[in-house]
Amino acid sequence: MSSQNDVGVPLLHASDGVGYKLLELPPELLALLESENPPVLTLESSTNSAIIKSGTQSWGLRQKNTSNALMLLKPSEGTVSSSQIAGPSLKAIATVHDTIELVSESSAKTAPVARGKWHERFARGR
Repeated sequence: MSSQNDVGVPLLHASDGVGYKLLELPPELLALLESENPPVLTLESSTNSAIIKSGTQSWGLRQKNTSNALMLLKPSEGTVSSSQIAGPSLKAIATVHDTIELVSESSAKTAPVARGKWHERFARGR
């Protein structure tokens, strides 16, 4: 039987105004960063993107769009205004629709030319 005390965890949308980007690290870079002596990374520009370098290795930054948005949640304590129930709640502080992935590339090779979003290419062919 349901009771008023069993309300679950309220979810509120409370954007914090910060623009978030999620960065997907390749396993070899993650291993370097978690090692005893992590390397110094440098960020350089190229004709079409940015490149992260560590010694002889380099990774190009590529934006990936997703149809499924990711919501960043933050725990919160306090009263939920609509129900005046005090207790723990979650705040959705941001919604992310794209991520940044790092693609390993040789230092001599330049980044490929951006070709636009898939739906833009699809619309041109119709």
